[in-house]
Amino acid sequence: MTTGTPNPRKIDTSVAHPARVYDWLLGGKDNYPVDEAVGKMLPAEAHDAARQNREFMRRAAAWLAGQGIDQFLDIGTGIPTEPNLHQIVQEIVPSAKIVYTDNDPIVLRHAEALLVSRPEGLTDYIEADVRRPAEILEHARQVLDFDRPIAMSLIALMHFIPDEQDAHGIVGELLAALPSGSYLVLSHAASDLYPELAEQVTAEYAKGGIRLGFRTRSEVARFFDGLDLVDPGLVTATEWFKTPPAPSAEGSGIYAGVAGLR
Repeated sequence: MTTGTPNPRKIDTSVAHPARVYDWLLGGKDNYPVDEAVGKMLPAEAHDAARQNREFMRRAAAWLAGQGIDQFLDIGTGIPTEPNLHQIVQEIVPSAKIVYTDNDPIVLRHAEALLVSRPEGLTDYIEADVRRPAEILEHARQVLDFDRPIAMSLIALMHFIPDEQDAHGIVGELLAALPSGSYLVLSHAASDLYPELAEQVTAEYAKGGIRLGFRTRSEVARFFDGLDLVDPGLVTATEWFKTPPAPSAEGSGIYAGVAGLR
């Protein structure tokens, strides 16, 4: 079963957008010259980071589905890149329900790819901005049962929300709506692992009109305040594993963690 009725609004091809730059970094074709221009100025490590984020999301989603979680709220979905979250989750729990959210109209145009659910389950899509959490929650309540555990994922999203836009407050408001037994899945670019690289990436994105707010490990850890981090805790994206194979020796400038709500 699927739901959602995408109505694409006009795409501004004169301004770079994080979702489309991310798509270019992953080798996708759903981007424009302005997005490619930003991507080409980024160091090679940015390609690695995009891939590492996707791989972390897939491992975390599979693990959560294996724990019996059958409801997912994915905020900052990005342009569809298979396997998408619902494909991973519904392979394990066919009846799972997934709500996707992003604020780029090109993602909305591709929402049909995100809405191809297994017959037993359901997928939905809303075009909304994480800076308006109440709007996301209002829509999600129409699809998900907020009396049962929900896994909320914020993959490579919150470093696009600088401190003055109250990134931690936004996540806190979203978490406050989730019931006990829910999970937060979050990855975030680090400012302290490779400082010079972080400064270069931030500067190049800024030239494209995209502000970044990379954070230290302690600042990223604040997103998990009051939650119970599951092993291996808050680590780099390539270090987060729950099942074989063993963690990768590949370096990463991305922090990643999964935590449960009491």
